[in-house]
Amino acid sequence: MTDRIAFAAGFVLCAALIAAALYFQYVAGLAPCPLCILQRLAFIAVGAIMLVGFLHGPRGWGRRVYGGLAGFAGILGAAIAGRHVWLQNLPEEYVPECGPGLEFMLNAFPLQQALGLILRGSGECAEVQWTLLGLTMPGWSLVWLVALAVGSFYIALRRG
Repeated sequence: MTDRIAFAAGFVLCAALIAAALYFQYVAGLAPCPLCILQRLAFIAVGAIMLVGFLHGPRGWGRRVYGGLAGFAGILGAAIAGRHVWLQNLPEEYVPECGPGLEFMLNAFPLQQALGLILRGSGECAEVQWTLLGLTMPGWSLVWLVALAVGSFYIALRRG
């Protein structure tokens, strides 16, 4: 597989996953929590980097840069998804209380403080609204973000 095809495949996968998230939000009526939004941003970042890698078609160090950046974005997203999965698996008495919405937090607090609040999670982040093969939506996000990160690092580190 050429680098361009690998970058294109990563972009298409990210686009399909974002399309699925929008379907669940707007058609199935599952409202995303703040941690879900951050995971979407990670998919968008990985997809955007993959798209630029596809369009640019770099060789050598350029391939390493795009692959490394996409891998790093995937790792960050996987960390957020891992936190979300952890929150969903807490015993009920340890689940944090529901907090304010994402828009309120971003408008009312400085960005660093808002991100801290978002990453702590809230009761709405612990709700399980959907499962497939025993995995929740954040569980599937974790699987796909790890796969994208591994694939991105493979693109970056393989010999051209």
